[in-house]
Amino acid sequence: MSDADLPAEFALIARHFGPLAGPGALGLGDDAALLAPPPGRELVLTVDAMIGGVHFLPDDPPDLVGRKLLRVNLSDLAAKGAVPIGYLLTVAAARDTPDAWFAGFAAGLAQDQAEFGTTLLGGDTTSTPGPIALSLTAIGHVAPGTMVHRAGAQPGDGIWVTGTVGDGALGLAVAQGRLADPSGFLLQRYRLPQPRVGFAIARIASAGMDVSDGLVQDLGHICRAGSLTAEIDAALVPLSEPARHAGADWLPIILSGGDDYELLLAAPPTREAQLRDAARDAGIAVTRIGSFRAGPPRVAVRGPDGQPMVLARRGWSHF
Repeated sequence: MSDADLPAEFALIARHFGPLAGPGALGLGDDAALLAPPPGRELVLTVDAMIGGVHFLPDDPPDLVGRKLLRVNLSDLAAKGAVPIGYLLTVAAARDTPDAWFAGFAAGLAQDQAEFGTTLLGGDTTSTPGPIALSLTAIGHVAPGTMVHRAGAQPGDGIWVTGTVGDGALGLAVAQGRLADPSGFLLQRYRLPQPRVGFAIARIASAGMDVSDGLVQDLGHICRAGSLTAEIDAALVPLSEPARHAGADWLPIILSGGDDYELLLAAPPTREAQLRDAARDAGIAVTRIGSFRAGPPRVAVRGPDGQPMVLARRGWSHF
């Protein structure tokens, strides 16, 4: 049967999402996928949604929207030390959404499927009177008992981050016309995060998560999970050259803004060398920005002047 013989919704699925499907998807022609995890491995599942006008702007290129949707979920798997295996996708779009938008969106997914070694397993498409709503469930696998949790940090553990912090939030400011970005670096970082897939943190990091809602806020989640106080030095937080060029007035946004999708990790001093070696093997920069100590669950920030820094806003919240 050709696409022309199918109802419009199923023709769209066959045309744009059929080529993305892996073996477990059963040709996207059944009501469920069939997934066999690698022998002796445990599954790790995560889900994130993106809404037009909230997580991406109406004029963002659809291929970058697709890539960002997949990457923010792969970032969660990376924070757990998991290897990607497949994903489920839900797309809700207005009936008059151009076919070219779906073509671009699917092309972006295809590009990153090839880069990160994952395939589409199934999903759902539906119409909506509101903005485009996207949801993706990523599935990965780990060796038994090795998934990195939010809980697990201990007093004396170092606080580490990958890459550079604040680029995503500054990139959003660029997209909104609030900040200049001559090189285009910050806008690209906002539109296209880099998930740290392949960073072998299992059995090295005592706790971890990715920075999606702001460095300080997400670090607070690890503090609450482990009943610890975190102390970080703003002067040690790694910044890209464009972020440094933005100036000191943007430091609160850098520390509390979201959309970085870098990894935030706790690691004991005895595993510091292992962490650095694993980062080098993965081609990823890591920086120690502070440490955990016994105390009430909170994040204490020391400013560049060495004095306590008070942030009016500690991170992003949808509610």
